[in-house]
Amino acid sequence: MLEIIKAIILGIVEGITEWLPVSSTGHLILVSEFVSLDKSDDFKEMFDVVIQLGAIMAVVVIFWSKLFPFGKKNNPVPYKETGFGSYIKKDIFVMWFKVLAACIPAAVVGLLLDDWIDEHLYNPWTVAIALIVFGIAFIVVENWNKNKTPNVNSISDLTYKMAFIIGCFQLLAAIFPGTSRSGATIVGALLIGISRTVAAEFTFYLAIPVMFGASLLKIVKFGGSMSGGELAVLLTAMVTAFVVSLFVIKFLMDYIKKHDFKVFGWYRIALGLLVILYFSVIK
Repeated sequence: MLEIIKAIILGIVEGITEWLPVSSTGHLILVSEFVSLDKSDDFKEMFDVVIQLGAIMAVVVIFWSKLFPFGKKNNPVPYKETGFGSYIKKDIFVMWFKVLAACIPAAVVGLLLDDWIDEHLYNPWTVAIALIVFGIAFIVVENWNKNKTPNVNSISDLTYKMAFIIGCFQLLAAIFPGTSRSGATIVGALLIGISRTVAAEFTFYLAIPVMFGASLLKIVKFGGSMSGGELAVLLTAMVTAFVVSLFVIKFLMDYIKKHDFKVFGWYRIALGLLVILYFSVIK
């Protein structure tokens, strides 16, 4: 029962921090110092990634009508006017191709360097530095962007080149834990003239293949053999992350319509300093 309670706490942390650009990794590292699962290191390494699938399913549920590429209803751009082609939503297929283009950099590096990154960069110091650096980046980019009018105000206006550039920023998050995948992609999108709303929405879509791929990789490396207790802990965390994510995603989409991301930048800086203080002085 104690492990289930820990899983719920970690699921809440994941559900909140996966979508806000504040680094779920940074928070899980800190929280795990006080709420650590009584499991093997291999399981906990896999858990920290696979728990994100629960959060990803919230995106699928909320944006289903914008993600599912088949159906005659609400199909303004059918592949063909009649026959099976009339059930294909061409605009959604194009959006998915752009998502896949954005996934290429992180997918290549993730497959090649996953173990090296875990061994050398998955530590509190890297996370703290990434939190602070990207916190400053948010503030600088928002100040620079303050009086500019976005060039892209809908997903359909994104070009493949823009998608690939966003993917290159996502690569930073794949290499440096604590960067925040959503934070990196949003900063990259803002720099190339994409509106906050479109940047956040595309980041949500981009998370689906990335997190499914990363989770599959971790499960394969773990070996796929989980005890009943381990499976219960993992599923509890995933369900909790899913439920919390439903509220957080809706909150963020409403928030960015009226506010910028600078508050998250200041928060990241404060959290990064807290991580440094804890691991260098207190612990």
